[in-house]
Amino acid sequence: MQAELLLRMFDSMVTIRYFERMSVRLLQQGLVIGSVHVCIGQEAVATGVGLALRPDDYMTTHHRGHGHCIAKGMDLNSMMAEMMAREDGCCHGRGGSMHMADLSVGILSADGIVGGGVPMAVGAALAAKMKRTDQVAVAFFGDGAINSGQFHEAMNLAALWKLPVLFVCDNNMYAVSMAASESTAGSLSARAAGYGIPGINVDGNDPMAVYEVTQQALARARSGEGPTVIDALTYRWEGHSRNDPGTDYRTKEEIAEWKARDPVLLVRGQLIAMGAQTEESLEAVEQAARAKVDAAIEFAKASPHPKAEDVLKYTYC
Repeated sequence: MQAELLLRMFDSMVTIRYFERMSVRLLQQGLVIGSVHVCIGQEAVATGVGLALRPDDYMTTHHRGHGHCIAKGMDLNSMMAEMMAREDGCCHGRGGSMHMADLSVGILSADGIVGGGVPMAVGAALAAKMKRTDQVAVAFFGDGAINSGQFHEAMNLAALWKLPVLFVCDNNMYAVSMAASESTAGSLSARAAGYGIPGINVDGNDPMAVYEVTQQALARARSGEGPTVIDALTYRWEGHSRNDPGTDYRTKEEIAEWKARDPVLLVRGQLIAMGAQTEESLEAVEQAARAKVDAAIEFAKASPHPKAEDVLKYTYC
């Protein structure tokens, strides 16, 4: 059972990584519109949480949210078409990289506003509690969001009303170029205690560890005990976005140290050590993942551009 789950995790992470690498390449070619914030190095957080969720659970994410969407089950074709601003995208080409949504798999929205998705997840959790549906909402956010007002307002209401919501921090230790040590007093888990809810620290580069604490938090939420904060320590290998090399405020030694803790290599090594897979079989998994992403790219290229006369088609008034 564990070997099967680890293989699913490996497949999820290599799919996310290749999707992100191709997103950067397509951006450089002018095929992806807008900016791109990749989560290379952080795949274990998205995978560990995503594989623990049910398809009908809700999720909100942030500007670095492609991995979360893939792990939650969003269709790669619709994701890539959205990146290229095509009509067949999940938001018909109107949202782009930072604003993907797919209600069919519970993804309410990614959000380019720092911390903007947190109160949305709390609202979804309130709806689930009122309707008694046994669903849970998960809000992903970065360490740069935990000092924002809406984050604390949302956490306060969630704790007060014992809502079925998980607050998951992709803690890569940098808000753009600002180190968390220079911007944040105390720890996120300690702040959770201030609201009377559990705050769990976890190795965000170990997808199985993330999966296990997520399962515990989901069980707590579904039983009516309220929210949990999960602080997953991880690291983004690349810069904040396409205009940031990521080397002006981080040392080469620090980047190398975290790359040595590659979550993909961790799971690869575990699968081989337990005799569940070989180098050849895992290479086949990677090739299949790359083929899925390449097919999504071709789908997106063939998708039509939105028509100018349809600019208001999916707006509400």
